[in-house]
Amino acid sequence: MLAREQGATVFAPGARNGFALIYPNTYHVGMSNLGLQIIYQAINSRTDTACERLFMPDRKAEQEYIRTNTPLMTIETQRPLYEFPLIGFAITFEMDYFNILKILSLGKVPLLADERVDGDPVIIAGGPCATFNPEPLTDFIDVFIIGEGEEVIHELLDQYYEGCGEHLSREALLLKLARLEGVYVPRFYRHAYHDDGTVSKITTVGEVPETINKRWIKELDRHSAQTVIVTADTEFKDLYLIEVARGCGRHCRFCMAGYCYRRPRVRSLDNIMNAVMQARLLHKKVGLMGAAISDYPQIDQLCTNITALGMGLSVASLRADSLTESLVAALASSGQRTITLAPEAASARLRNVINKGITDEHLAKSISMASQAGIPNVRLYIMIGLPYEDNSDIEAIAAMAVRIKAYMGSNGSKGLLTLSINPFIPKPFTPFQWLPMAGVREVEQKLKFLQSALRNQKGIELLIESPKEAYVQGILARGDRRLGAVLLTACRLGGSKYFKKALKEHQLQEAFYLYRKRPLQETLPWQKLNMGFDAAYLKHELEKAQTGQFTVPCTEGCTRCGICAAKAKEESSAWDFL
Repeated sequence: MLAREQGATVFAPGARNGFALIYPNTYHVGMSNLGLQIIYQAINSRTDTACERLFMPDRKAEQEYIRTNTPLMTIETQRPLYEFPLIGFAITFEMDYFNILKILSLGKVPLLADERVDGDPVIIAGGPCATFNPEPLTDFIDVFIIGEGEEVIHELLDQYYEGCGEHLSREALLLKLARLEGVYVPRFYRHAYHDDGTVSKITTVGEVPETINKRWIKELDRHSAQTVIVTADTEFKDLYLIEVARGCGRHCRFCMAGYCYRRPRVRSLDNIMNAVMQARLLHKKVGLMGAAISDYPQIDQLCTNITALGMGLSVASLRADSLTESLVAALASSGQRTITLAPEAASARLRNVINKGITDEHLAKSISMASQAGIPNVRLYIMIGLPYEDNSDIEAIAAMAVRIKAYMGSNGSKGLLTLSINPFIPKPFTPFQWLPMAGVREVEQKLKFLQSALRNQKGIELLIESPKEAYVQGILARGDRRLGAVLLTACRLGGSKYFKKALKEHQLQEAFYLYRKRPLQETLPWQKLNMGFDAAYLKHELEKAQTGQFTVPCTEGCTRCGICAAKAKEESSAWDFL
């Protein structure tokens, strides 16, 4: 793998302190993740630490590691995982929790945090899943980074090395790390439960913060966020990824990232163009990354600059209400054949419930621009099982698909319309965190209706995520510490397909995690984490969702949620009202 890469950093063994950075999925998936590359570069920019990568082996290789009793080793120096003093996981997807346990086991690292002793590695985790609800993984992870990691990783390493120099015990060293802002060390926070399984209280042990405040980068330009290692063995083999913006101020009520990574911030045009010039040296097309690329204030100028250099660009999905002709033209000239939009729901009522802010007119205008620019295909992201959804909303999906396909034809496009349909999964730190997930049978019936309604429609295809996997995600997303034992049992039985069986073995009910409406006064497992917004904000947004009231996007000087109000940010404890 190393021989096929450009940009990897390899230090002589022993020249620096080792840090094993792990993405708990395959190399192909992990090297497609820009966040992993950002942290890799940040750690290697130091003078005292060598960051080396490790990924989940494929099934065949995994069996060979087991057969030969060979420990997992890093890519850079083939050093066994258990030899690293620091091990960090970048976690973006709940289904990768099972791989975390496999990797630790294959790497000969003690699985349980409580079983590790002085001299064993300190296990760190960061990324979206670590930020919004680390609790299901607290049996296995020593330290979680809450929020964005570019700055806090340096503070953590500094404190770790200082503690090592002081010859602190493992317990004392972890306590030292727990006092850093944005660092959560779960061994110092004890959870107690009522007889019904809900959390009764969370108490601190020792002198640690009562609340763990999210870390966020105030000035993006001070931190590089672009491809570091170029390799063909990724999802984006022809792209040089560049972060344009971070966070989102659109207030979509289902979107964890929109809440946990607020406030919205953008990079300067000069900063982005410096990265574009690096891509040009490598003869790569640019992949623009961000929650809402078309919301970037200088998107037209950016597109003009990139195309003037004779370069191509690509984006993932776009907002239909901020799409511009310049952006569409740049995508078309770059060879993009599909425009991807995310209405999420088909009816105006349900779009208001989720605060999407997209109208049929926005969709029509976007599709017209794409067709006229020569982009033939359209992909729409849709969720089913949304809060307050009824059968008319599902019928509206089929009707919207037929209508859009006809509109594509009237604009001269014979392209394919793809509906990418996923079950809605309630996430922590969103207004829907208290609501039940739609039942499996309900979701399956709605999917069958859509398949039947659109079966004979030419040029329309459905891509449907497995509902079974979505429900495992749903349990883990809002899970508590008791799920650690369930994960361990499932992995010992053979992996995620045994998760439901493991739940039963531990006398836990999936309905408890998935299908009940949580009282607003309930103590939630992630309650010690603070994303920065005012106490009553999520509750108020839930009330607005119930009546279909729209919340306008963030504006300069807005203090509505509390994150941008310095006083509110200093005084706020995200859960004082409960």
